[in-house]
Amino acid sequence: MLTTPSQTVGPFFAYGLTAKQYGYDYSSVHSQSLVTDSQLGERILITGQIFDGQGLIINDAMIELVQNFELDGKTITKMARQGTGPDPEHRFSFITVKPKTSENEAPNINIILMMRGSLQHLYSRLYFSDETEANNKDFLLNSVGLDRRNTLIAQKFVKNGQTFYEFKIHMQGPNETVFFDL
Repeated sequence: MLTTPSQTVGPFFAYGLTAKQYGYDYSSVHSQSLVTDSQLGERILITGQIFDGQGLIINDAMIELVQNFELDGKTITKMARQGTGPDPEHRFSFITVKPKTSENEAPNINIILMMRGSLQHLYSRLYFSDETEANNKDFLLNSVGLDRRNTLIAQKFVKNGQTFYEFKIHMQGPNETVFFDL
């Protein structure tokens, strides 16, 4: 059976969305970096894996991170995209600048997930484990039940002087990540 545009999650559009994941010899439209060399702030690495309902790693998902930045007094939005296929352990990995706390929100990054078996995009949000005070004041995070809130919080690690956050996404089961309707 041939692939058709009706297969919007993939693999039909893989050559433009996650080219390396499907063995194309050129770069994808988006990179795994949300920052440029001139951006100020704490550089962090966000890594993670996506798990199905049985706890098995999903090797062909596509994840996008969407983050707002203040630049020259203006808010700009940047997006990075990566598939889970190229990495031998099927991890995603993004480089960014850690967001700042705003008046009404804890530092966060929006997540869009696309994968086989899901007929629509899934939306979630990533918060940071070392922002306890700000997290306790965030309206959206606190609208989630206390027993599920931890599924939105990336855990901080420092390795060889590099700060990184690990974020595991579970599609189903007792650790199912909270997804939001838009």
